[in-house]
Amino acid sequence: MEQHADGPDAAHRRPAGVTDETVAALGKLSEALETVERARGRLYDLHQLIGHADLMLDEAVALFQAAGHHDLAEEITTELLGRNVIAGRWTFQIVEDFDDGYYALFRQLDRRARDELVGGRRHLYEAQMKESRRTRGRPGHEARPGFDG
Repeated sequence: MEQHADGPDAAHRRPAGVTDETVAALGKLSEALETVERARGRLYDLHQLIGHADLMLDEAVALFQAAGHHDLAEEITTELLGRNVIAGRWTFQIVEDFDDGYYALFRQLDRRARDELVGGRRHLYEAQMKESRRTRGRPGHEARPGFDG
């Protein structure tokens, strides 16, 4: 890749000898990890939403009790309040298993690929794309912060 004085900083330049195919593969791995990050956020959303709903059941039970629906209030208390969301697990356990297993391995392999192939550099694919799409010398198209070009 041709380097320009106003090009990417050293952390975002392709090391010598690294092929387009390697940059593309690392870019796709990074994109996949970013998708897993989004899924992880939704898993935490589930964790917090279920926890909040479980706490709201206390108020629902109190309201049913006050309205004279004691049997329904008791069934909610004994059958639903504090129930596992899947066999043997609350959402915090699901989150922990995900984080310690699949997610940790994914991040480990992403880091290993970058460390072994490009000296740990991140987002080379995107940096290369930025270089091909920006208009040099135009405001808002600088290669990096603080470069007036």
